[in-house]
Amino acid sequence: MFGKRNFHKVKEPSIIIVPMIDIMLFLLVFFMMATMYMTELNTMSVNLPQASASKRETKPEVIPVTVLDNGEVYYDKDTSPSQDVVQRMKKNISENPEVVFVLRADKSTNYDDVTKVLDALKQSGAKHISLATEVKADKK
Repeated sequence: MFGKRNFHKVKEPSIIIVPMIDIMLFLLVFFMMATMYMTELNTMSVNLPQASASKRETKPEVIPVTVLDNGEVYYDKDTSPSQDVVQRMKKNISENPEVVFVLRADKSTNYDDVTKVLDALKQSGAKHISLATEVKADKK
């Protein structure tokens, strides 16, 4: 009269932890890569010369001045060549006399182009000028 009854043992739910760990590691790598990309976003790509005695110093306000191998000068975070570099330097120095200018010149840049930028920095009254280089790998 009555059919066959099936008595199934009810499984307890379990948390599968391996996919959760995979997702967490993926998110960690994603945010690490995104952070590293954001730090390189504000600089131009130049082929810096190497120096064995260069070291990094942190200053409160640093303004990069980039000279490309074709003689174009990029001031601060500009993406196009700057024409009014001296006026902008004077404005920054009047706002903060302790501002540090970092001259980033491609190693194939003409010496004359670098000298012109250094003269412009001197004319504008810059007290702190640094030349950006890459650290030479020690050969042992």
